[in-house]
Amino acid sequence: MTYEQPQLPYEHDALEPAISKETVDYHYGKHEKAYIDNLNRLIKGTEYEDEELEDIITHSSGALFNNASQAWNHIFYFFTFSPDGRREPTGQLRKAIDRDFGSFEKFKEAFVEAGVGLFGSGWVWLSRDEKGKLLITQGPNAGNPLTDGLTPLLTFDVWEHAYYLDYKNRRADALARLWDIVDWEIVEGRF
Repeated sequence: MTYEQPQLPYEHDALEPAISKETVDYHYGKHEKAYIDNLNRLIKGTEYEDEELEDIITHSSGALFNNASQAWNHIFYFFTFSPDGRREPTGQLRKAIDRDFGSFEKFKEAFVEAGVGLFGSGWVWLSRDEKGKLLITQGPNAGNPLTDGLTPLLTFDVWEHAYYLDYKNRRADALARLWDIVDWEIVEGRF
């Protein structure tokens, strides 16, 4: 199997001003493409050649895990956004957020705090465990909650390449601005 980089469902400038066209061009267009190209090179002729991406993530290590997980993480991240999506969760997801975090505002604060507090590079995740409890976790480097048996719902990228062109070293500002483009209908579909 050869993995292909999916085309984004919006124009590269559609997320401005939260994420600039230049950042989307570089981050998704070049950075993500490199992970997919490396993944295809690394799986060729191996037991992983015909595996689903999620299976590679949960069963591999080293460079293969890093490239598979980063390819998956970036697709998951960029396909959470919409220039015109719903900006707050509703229904069962909203009830679960209120139950597990106290309120949507408290959840957003805790999520950004976890992203800012991650030393170095990686990801901040909202996931659901097998009992339906929502958790905020940090994934250093290529970390992915799939490896812990969790169901990922939302992630923000806290690698510098995700925000440095637009926000320089202001990670908190970059993360806070992403709430303007999260499409909660997409996140609810994962719940």
